[in-house]
Amino acid sequence: MSESSAQDRTEAATPKRRADARKKGQVPRSRELSAAAVVLAGAGGVLAWGGSAATGAAALLRDSYAGIVPALDDPGQLPIRAAELAGQGFLQVLPILALTTIAALAAPMLIGGWNFSPGAAAPDPGRVNPLSGLKRIFSANSLAELFKALLKFLLIAGIASGVIWSDREQLLALGALPTAGAIAEGLRLALNALLWMGGGLLLIAAIDVPWQLFQHAKQLRMTKQEVREEYKQSEGKPEVKAKIRRLQQEMANARMMEKVPGADVVVTNPTHYAVALSYSAGKDRAPRVVAKGADELARAIRELAAEHRVPLVEAPPLARALYRSCELDAEIPSALYQAVAQVLSYVYQLREIRHGRRAAAAPTPPRIDEGLPNGQPD
Repeated sequence: MSESSAQDRTEAATPKRRADARKKGQVPRSRELSAAAVVLAGAGGVLAWGGSAATGAAALLRDSYAGIVPALDDPGQLPIRAAELAGQGFLQVLPILALTTIAALAAPMLIGGWNFSPGAAAPDPGRVNPLSGLKRIFSANSLAELFKALLKFLLIAGIASGVIWSDREQLLALGALPTAGAIAEGLRLALNALLWMGGGLLLIAAIDVPWQLFQHAKQLRMTKQEVREEYKQSEGKPEVKAKIRRLQQEMANARMMEKVPGADVVVTNPTHYAVALSYSAGKDRAPRVVAKGADELARAIRELAAEHRVPLVEAPPLARALYRSCELDAEIPSALYQAVAQVLSYVYQLREIRHGRRAAAAPTPPRIDEGLPNGQPD
């Protein structure tokens, strides 16, 4: 990437750009974080299983002395006995090895996540280009990697020297200890060294992780033109358009359903259509359709209306007429005034009975089909 091109890339990477980069194997990685995780996991393994490993190792050494010496007289038994002892020794350190392996596999999840990309292993002529190679060698990222390598070497070397110097007397005294004691003391010294080295690597990782994230985001930056072109390409895809329409419809339905609890009545088919009407005397010139739906949406409207005690009136011809001829949040057509007036009159009578403002004799449901004008769909 040229300097002028890098200066033009001022826009953050889009989700598609990040997904495409991931397919190519371009994910942020921190080797220092992985190394710190493995070393600290090793320290944890020594702390958890070091005692049993020391006891097992001491017993293994005793068995090796007892088993190898007789096997010297039988050359055919020597490899078999050596393999048995090696297997037993491997079992002693297996928990620690398993823990460090898990740490090595889990560390990438902390930055970048697991990523298997066959495309990253495909031959790329650009990688063998001498000019490109020189640019990579003298790039800011390469210089940062060199600085990190030197820092890591100095830090680990300093920690190792300090640990050896501080424990020099114990190290010199190991030869005078019994086998089990020498192994246990050696593991204690190893644990101390691992903790110090793990802490040092963790310190480097704390600096390296933000740097890697910053560099990754910088490499994926886009120009304004690239963002516009990507938007045009994505917007033109049928699946994207369908998804946008679906989301828009879901949002519209959600807004519509919010108005159902405040409706005066829901006219139903009774199963295929449901239309919620609202009318405020003195404010509205005519009743308004605040919600409508067919099939599953009609069922949702009926259930929500019943939950909020909004009256449901079965009037199949009127429900179909309202559904087909009325828009949302629009007044009903004048041709349906008479039929809707009958429904609202019936609902208001029910409301007065509910509030005790009139006798409890239930009003007769209107014959809505008789109130529809000639030619109205039924």
